[in-house]
Amino acid sequence: MTINIKENQVNELVEKIKGSKTLMLVSVKGLPSKQFQDIKKAIREDAFVVMVKKNIVVRALNKFGKGSILPLENHINADIALVVSDKDGYELAGIMASKKTPAYAKTGQIAPEDIEVKAGPTDLVPGPAISELGAVGIQIAVEDGKIAIKADKVILDEGKEIKENVASLLQKLDIKPFTVGLNPLVIYDVESEKIYTDIKIDSEAAKLEIASSSGKALGFAQKIAYYCKETIGYFLGKANADVEVLGGLDKGEEDSEGEDKDGEEKVEREKNEEDKGGENSESSSSDGGGEDGNKTKEDEEDKKDQAELNNPEESA
Repeated sequence: MTINIKENQVNELVEKIKGSKTLMLVSVKGLPSKQFQDIKKAIREDAFVVMVKKNIVVRALNKFGKGSILPLENHINADIALVVSDKDGYELAGIMASKKTPAYAKTGQIAPEDIEVKAGPTDLVPGPAISELGAVGIQIAVEDGKIAIKADKVILDEGKEIKENVASLLQKLDIKPFTVGLNPLVIYDVESEKIYTDIKIDSEAAKLEIASSSGKALGFAQKIAYYCKETIGYFLGKANADVEVLGGLDKGEEDSEGEDKDGEEKVEREKNEEDKGGENSESSSSDGGGEDGNKTKEDEEDKKDQAELNNPEESA
């Protein structure tokens, strides 16, 4: 590469960095060339991606003219690419994470997590595969002329190196424990002149954390009666329910008052009937006494007449 070409590359990088918001160094270790080109095309509208030699990047960083960018040199190695973008660094990292694709394991790689073979049917026919599966402790059976795995089995723990026999077996079982793509190593924010390392992007975990935090915040807002567009529906519903409860209490009081009034009227009617019955009884007693008096008088007159008949001389 001639001096002029190198100088042009350096100047081009410097201009791109000056006109951007984010400069990122990404690892392309283990990334096949085809996948690199596919990802580069997929994020073309969001970022400029280029693979250049270390000395070109170092010269561009020094020519950029800001001392705050120089520590990036410590993160430059043979398996990196340079990414320049107008997007926020973490937003850009999220875009690149979404472009990763599953990949087979290769001999010598380190298991990113426990590698497990699930129970179920396979497309493997009985033969050498039986001994290969048995060598890693997998229980098998032959069903319908194919090998079936009888129980789940972790064949390699997280952090362990992948041996050739394991890599071969995983490929036969079509298990892809790795994802390949552009892995962010370090971000330089051009505007704030800050460097960010230890970049981890897990969109699913972030979504779950946001949902959990949102739920807790909503519950707290409802508890302290904080009114906003997220809580107003809850408070309106609660107010409506309270109105219905109070309405039911009012109706109950009215019914109770009505029952008391009906009871009082009933007692009054019974009292009037008793008074009326007493008057009738006295009237009947009075009438009965007159008749008895008349009857006694008549009896006395009869006795007198009888005495005169028996003693006519005394009567004369």
